[in-house]
Parts: sequence; C-alpha cells; structure tokens
Amino acid sequence: MLIVDAHEAHTWFGFGVAGNFAGHLEQAGEAGDFVSVTAPENAPKGIFPFYVPGKDSYLGTFPISSDAVQLPESDTPLNLQIEPEAGLLCHVHYGEDGSVERLAPYAIGAFNDCSIRRPDAKKLSEKKNWGPASKGLAARLLTVDDLGPAGGTAELRIASFLRRAGEAHAYGLDSPVVGYSYYGDVLLDWMVERLHHQKGAPETPLEDVGQYLLDAGRPATAVIGIGATRYTEVGESTYLEDGDQAIVIVYDADASTPEQVAAAVAAGTEDDLEHASVLRQTVRTA
Repeated sequence: MLIVDAHEAHTWFGFGVAGNFAGHLEQAGEAGDFVSVTAPENAPKGIFPFYVPGKDSYLGTFPISSDAVQLPESDTPLNLQIEPEAGLLCHVHYGEDGSVERLAPYAIGAFNDCSIRRPDAKKLSEKKNWGPASKGLAARLLTVDDLGPAGGTAELRIASFLRRAGEAHAYGLDSPVVGYSYYGDVLLDWMVERLHHQKGAPETPLEDVGQYLLDAGRPATAVIGIGATRYTEVGESTYLEDGDQAIVIVYDADASTPEQVAAAVAAGTEDDLEHASVLRQTVRTA
C-alpha cells in the first residue's frame, strides 16, 4: 500500500478522463455537452483539468480530500453526484523538448470525481472544482507496476455507495477496472496524445490541458481520474446532502466478492477489507 502524503499532493497536477465507461455520460446528463467533439464510438471524449498548481483561477485551488465533500454555498438546490472512479498516480516523464513523453503509473485507488450538474457550464472543469474538498482520493492506494495484465490491476473492481441516515445504498454498478473503454497501454498512450493535441475551443467543454501542465512548471506527478462507472437507479437519481457519506472502494476480487464488499459497507466495516483502497467522505456544508 502507498500512504498519500497530503503535503506532496499539493504539487501534483490533476486531470480526468471524460466518457471512459459506456453509458455514464448519458446517465449524468452530459452527453449533449460533447456533440461537437469527434471521437470513435465508445472511446473517451477527452481529458479535463481539475487541479493546476499555481494557476490563478478556480483550478489553482487544491480540491482533494480523503474524508470530506464540502458543499458549495448556494441559494438554490445543488445537484452533486458521486463519480466513482479508479484514480491513478503517475510519474510524468518529459522529453528533451519539454513535452510529455510518457505516463508511468505507480499507484491506483479509490477516487471520487464529484461533480455539480451545472447545465450552464461552458467547460467541464467548471463542474469539477468549486473549492476545497470538491474531489476525493483515498488516503491509502494500491501500488502497481503498470496497467498490463501482470501489473497488479487485472483483478481490481470499483464499488461505490451512499450512506444516508446509517443505511448504505449501492450508488454505482460494481465494475471491473479492466472494463473501462480504454485501459492499459491504450489508455496511457491516448492520454499522452491528448496532452499533446487536445486544444480548447469555444464550441466544446474541453481545454488545452497539456498547456496547463507546462504552465504549471512540468509537475513530476499527475493524479488522474480515469472515468466514472455507470450508476445504479439510486445513484442516477439521488444527489448528495449534508451528513451523507460518499464511499468509493477499489478492491481485489481475489480477496473479496462484490457481495462481501457490500456487506462490509452495510456493517460499517469497509476499512477492514483486505487489499482494498477505501475512500469515505462525509458531506458537509461550507
């Protein structure tokens, strides 16, 4: 296991992958945002930033928490949803020309790409970072060698739950990590290609993430949310409220079954699961 150094995390660059689980964007009501984005069927739609160290905008606010989701101040109801994902920590290798040459994963774990459903948002990142504790990363991650079959991720699964008034509800469909549309070297190579070639345009919700990375001084580490799973009926229709607990678990299927994971969450003993990265965030008002 790797214990996340909260101080070091402030130096990481944060970005996510949009549309890497078939059907999630439709459930989240965001498929229409990408009508101007050209991508192969079932391929991710692009990458988006959620934390850019030193940037003079909302993206420069460190958003990651391992124990809380902070609701933004608002006079109207907020439609916040858990986005249960596998999060990667990657060493970022740069070429002689200063551009990104390779992303090398060294840890994976539970990640909550918590999102506000803002229909008027111009860029995807406007739904992703509204201040401190607007993102979630487990304090303990699983170490990996790579994303190949022998790298340590082949048997991992993602589960997520909403705990409200002491009762746990499955929020996302329990899914294999290898079930992402793009995974392994295909995903890593695609992300590098997007860092090189994705540009911001007024007609799309995407931004020039590669330029943001260079502007941030070429950080040595990136934390990457590689895509949210599909929702259960509860997850699709239920928004977060003060006092809720958002739970995301990345676990080894050789150590626990989906039924055992659900039972542990129902009993409040999810921290006892073996070979698992557990993220539990309490939702709170500002």
